[in-house]
Amino acid sequence: MKTNLHPKFVDAEWAPEAKRILTSCVHCGFCTATCPTYQQLGDERDGPRGRIYLIKQFLEEGVATEKSQRHLDRCLTCRACETTCPSGVQYGRLADIGRHALEQEIERPATARLFRRLLLMILPYRKRLGFLLRIGQFFKPVLPKFLSHQIPRRQRPTAWPQNSHQRQMLVLGGCAQGVATPNTNEATARVLDKLGIRLIEASGSGCCGAASYHLSAHEEGLDFARRNIDAWWPYIEQGTEAVVITASGCGTMVKDYGELLKNDPAFAEKSWKISSLTKDISEVISGEDLSRLKFKATDEKVAIHCPCSLQHGQQLPDAVDNILVGMGINLTKTQDKHLCCGSAGTYSLLQPELSSQLLDNKVKALTIDSPDQIVTANVGCQMYLSSKAQVPVRHWIELVDQVTEDRIGYPTTSAIEQ
Repeated sequence: MKTNLHPKFVDAEWAPEAKRILTSCVHCGFCTATCPTYQQLGDERDGPRGRIYLIKQFLEEGVATEKSQRHLDRCLTCRACETTCPSGVQYGRLADIGRHALEQEIERPATARLFRRLLLMILPYRKRLGFLLRIGQFFKPVLPKFLSHQIPRRQRPTAWPQNSHQRQMLVLGGCAQGVATPNTNEATARVLDKLGIRLIEASGSGCCGAASYHLSAHEEGLDFARRNIDAWWPYIEQGTEAVVITASGCGTMVKDYGELLKNDPAFAEKSWKISSLTKDISEVISGEDLSRLKFKATDEKVAIHCPCSLQHGQQLPDAVDNILVGMGINLTKTQDKHLCCGSAGTYSLLQPELSSQLLDNKVKALTIDSPDQIVTANVGCQMYLSSKAQVPVRHWIELVDQVTEDRIGYPTTSAIEQ
């Protein structure tokens, strides 16, 4: 699409990128067939093609309305449209640019601004989030059912291996996962220990920055990225071979550090290096010799939920399936694998009605073959699916841990390097 940016946007740092992406769209409409919100609402403006037109119109005319903002807010940024698009349009990146520019133009109501600010003051900070989560878990038994279902049960710390290996990898501790589902990284450490790899969570690392960045607080999000890079860099210089991410949403963000910080002279080179070393845990496991692991038989039927961030953001739609099939896990049939569960970072909090509809659809699609449990690859999806599913939901690496070791002989210690 031919695009002539409004004069007030021409000199913006993101202007060339936005124009390139807009130009690449041939408005064929293939993307609407896989867009969850378009499928749910049937409104062209709630599909990728319509939203691209809204962004184009805003960047050309320099003005927009609250209606345009509402349609962009309804986007999950699941990036299913990118997987479908024959022209390779980078819709997710354009959506971030468009929403950020629109945020500077249109002032939200005071209550909406306050709620978004509160989210950004709590979610990326593990201690703050953990404090509030513990309060919710304490009162969970007496809360109304609709509210108590939203609060995950407390996980007791298990064992983190302290064995020394020549090979070592870093792991992102994150924010929500670190307090809501800490056993994910602990299970990862145990599995990698069996493969001769030591897993380290570097002191000083934390939130990947995705929550802030996708809520248009771009500089705040990039500051989280810079902190992680600073925390990881000494280990990279010592030869650490990978940065392992066990939350696929965070993995998508960290793999983009190089692109997002390419104009930062202090971090450009380091960020590209970090992105090149970043791997989802499924990539790590797939690249190892699994014959070194002894698998225990299990009769449980397992349904796999592949998060949008893994199948569309990182383009790894079958990685977990292949690993579990190779281990002899009995996988059940599911439907509409490409559609989002509705969690999408902060989406379930900001768009609760639409998100709930998508969750209902996803749980139904995952349980058509009566699984005994559901496994996923992202903490947000795990917690959100757990609020509705009638069977346990956990990270798939916990299942691998379950069928490969007895959890005996490891002292319970802190995972964080001091």
